[in-house]
Amino acid sequence: MKLTVFGATGGVGGEIVRQALTAGHEVTAVVRDPARLGATGEALEVVRADLTDPESLRAAVTGRDAVLSGLGARKKADAGIAAALTRSVVHAMEAEGVRRLVVVSAAPVGPPAERQPAVDRITVALVSKILKPVYDDLRAMEAGLAGSATDWTSVRPPRLQDKPVTGVYRKVVGGTPASGRFIGRADVAHAMLSVIDDLSTVKQGVGVAY
Repeated sequence: MKLTVFGATGGVGGEIVRQALTAGHEVTAVVRDPARLGATGEALEVVRADLTDPESLRAAVTGRDAVLSGLGARKKADAGIAAALTRSVVHAMEAEGVRRLVVVSAAPVGPPAERQPAVDRITVALVSKILKPVYDDLRAMEAGLAGSATDWTSVRPPRLQDKPVTGVYRKVVGGTPASGRFIGRADVAHAMLSVIDDLSTVKQGVGVAY
């Protein structure tokens, strides 16, 4: 497939690029600073672009089979960038007639897990309060996706860890895995790539966790 990856220098985005190249896909990585991109390969194209300008992104998405985004706030002070930058990506895709979009979100944005232990409910409530600006930003992002013409999927992980890819995790379409406290960034990337051609995930949130 021909894929475009936004947020390609981040933890999840970088893993998407590396795993996609390993799987034999053609990858266009859209970045603000090419020097921060660690991946290399003959099938990799690096595009430097202003992510706030949809017009500058059109060439990076035209003719692609899917677009994947690892864009999001890394701290509360960055809250707002997920919705704003994803809006630019969506506008560029709509202008070029590209439909398939997979983004990373977060577990608290999805529905509560069924049969969730009390300690997990308390932890989620506490973290959601502390990081409310970040999660509100992701909710705004997902609301924008719901109103778009894209065939979107939002992958919602809990707390992220730096672990090698395993490919072994729980995935719940439209829900949240019970007691799903952690997942590695590499496995989030694996999940995002795995849902590209899964029609059951279109216009759905997908909870992932160990």
